[in-house]
Amino acid sequence: MNDILCRQLAIDYCCNPEDVIDEKNHFTEHRFIDGRRRYHEKEDCYLKLVLVNGKILFTGRKDIVEWCRENYSEKGSEWFLEVKNMRKLNERFAQDGYQIGMAHPFYISETVSEVDTKGYDIKWYRGKEIEQFRDDGRFYEAFTFCETAPDIIGVAAIKDGVILGMAGASLDSPLMWQIGINVEPAGRRLGIGKILVSLLKNDILESGHLPYYGTSMGHIASQKVALGAGFIPAWAELVTDKITN
Repeated sequence: MNDILCRQLAIDYCCNPEDVIDEKNHFTEHRFIDGRRRYHEKEDCYLKLVLVNGKILFTGRKDIVEWCRENYSEKGSEWFLEVKNMRKLNERFAQDGYQIGMAHPFYISETVSEVDTKGYDIKWYRGKEIEQFRDDGRFYEAFTFCETAPDIIGVAAIKDGVILGMAGASLDSPLMWQIGINVEPAGRRLGIGKILVSLLKNDILESGHLPYYGTSMGHIASQKVALGAGFIPAWAELVTDKITN
């Protein structure tokens, strides 16, 4: 297992790196630890869990973590996100006014890729240069303007002066930066997503950080971009949200 990812998950799930790589499920009361991933961080953590290495790490409020321990101590990760189990979780969470907020697969890349830009003009944006896209709805995945995980790098593919696609990276933690990508309708099915994600992850790796990429279970096109850019599946994660009327 990648050492940076192991250390990051240990921080995020309030456990030791050894707990990430052993064969047992682990259950910890959540606390905010310096160095955690902070993408759209909430004020509290009712429950979140990560499926990695064939097992599950749970962290959150003491009472719900103990319920998870009673129900899932021997449960493997492979089929944990099946609909019937998600329904059981949601029913229990609802008793406390919470629900499943997200359950996504995540990818990492550890190696630099060769990139053929196919004649597109490539433009980089760093730091304050990204601010010009704050209200630009075309690039809502590339740049999220999250206060706790600021956008730090962007890269665009341009043809005849028109941006066809944009990838961006957010500084989610001191160890790991997350990549997002938007491709305009005129640029789709041309490999632009693969080009931009590859360029951006190369830049992140060369800076000494680990790039990661998250998407939804059903977003097959996005998953293909990740695989095409040299990413591999690394973990899946479930987080909870308060139920609001």
